[in-house]
Amino acid sequence: MLLVPVAFAAEIAVSDVEGLREAVGAAVAGDTIVVGAGTYTLDATLGLAASGTVGAPITLRGDGATLVSETVEALKVSGAYWHVEDLTIRGGCAADDMCEHALHIVGAADGTEVRGNTLVDFNAQIKGNGEEVDGVRVWPDDVVIEGNDLHDTRPRQTANPVTKIDVVGGQRWRIEANRIADFEKALGDTVSYAAFLKGNSKDGLMARNLVLCSDTFAGGVRVGLSLGGGGTSPDSICEDGTCTPEHQRGTLRNNVIAGCSDVGVYLNAAQESVVIANTLYATSGIDVRFPASSVTVGNNVLDGVIRERDGGVATLGTNWEGVAFADVFTDPATLDFTLRADPGLVDGGDAYAGLVDDFCGNPRDAAPDGGAIEYAMDCDTTAVHRGGDGGVDSGSDDAGDTDAGDTDADDTDADDTDAGDCGCATPGTTGAAAWGAAMVAWALGTRRRA
Repeated sequence: MLLVPVAFAAEIAVSDVEGLREAVGAAVAGDTIVVGAGTYTLDATLGLAASGTVGAPITLRGDGATLVSETVEALKVSGAYWHVEDLTIRGGCAADDMCEHALHIVGAADGTEVRGNTLVDFNAQIKGNGEEVDGVRVWPDDVVIEGNDLHDTRPRQTANPVTKIDVVGGQRWRIEANRIADFEKALGDTVSYAAFLKGNSKDGLMARNLVLCSDTFAGGVRVGLSLGGGGTSPDSICEDGTCTPEHQRGTLRNNVIAGCSDVGVYLNAAQESVVIANTLYATSGIDVRFPASSVTVGNNVLDGVIRERDGGVATLGTNWEGVAFADVFTDPATLDFTLRADPGLVDGGDAYAGLVDDFCGNPRDAAPDGGAIEYAMDCDTTAVHRGGDGGVDSGSDDAGDTDAGDTDADDTDADDTDAGDCGCATPGTTGAAAWGAAMVAWALGTRRRA
């Protein structure tokens, strides 16, 4: 028998930046790199360019490690099947314009999984987009972002895009059970997002995320979760050579979204998408915008409204709009959504394919309750809960998207996140008094951090 030599996978312990760079550069499929306790200052990007396989990924795992980035992007993932786990990555740049990404996932980085990390003080903690590989532009597919804490400690002093998860192109991205909080773009148009999938991306899932637009500080125009963001251009950086639609067959379900000065959910040219069983508190509601948007909207509970705008089409199931949360729930200002009085939520929702669990991962009844919570079981809505169904039932940037500004046409100016995109930066039809009182409470920090 002829034996073919193979590289043997190993567990590599590192304790300094030099050792970390060497281990990443020499990694082979199946390796696990364990970064020991301590602080590691990165003054240049750490490139994760090797590739693992489906059965033998390359794992970069923290064991009490904090990476402090003094460069545009801390980690650039261009190889396939990397698992990045249990790290704390903090932006430490002299100017906010210079700290763009904790992780930049590009090109052929299929199967990247980002789990259990704390990512703090970047303009876009996680960025995904296409890159040329052997002369052909490709996008990372089947990426999982799960169980992470993404937040900022203060407003970002930049006019660059501020979006905690910013994805342009790619298929079957799964953004699940993350805590996303406190994002503010202090300069320019002042519009920021928790997360979006755009650039003709496809079959994305955002499920069971806890989005606290204003947890410890308020200001600017803050939007929750979005399919489409503020739009993308030029067409050459989008999948299939077109940016319309911005997303196809996306699903948003079982998310708790609170304290957004603009809408909690924004659908911009989102074709054949599904927005079901979300709880939106102290937001302006849900916007479905532009002719390319065709969205099923059902089982959502919100104190705002659902709007079709500029040719967007929403197919409405059962929703509860304009809910007086203080009358219905025990203490919504502290995210206590146990029922005080039931306006028909229990068993009042419609059945949808893929709606098998709730925000906490509890199983749904055959007749699901309205909103993100199935009330027959306990559910702590102040924290995220990993391990749900995880099914995708729906389901920049150019190669130089690492410059100091990261401000290519897909991300900035009028095509992206100007204050007019959602058209609801003021209370409007949601009721100024209730909206204002809720936002004052957030700004004063009267609710506790999860």
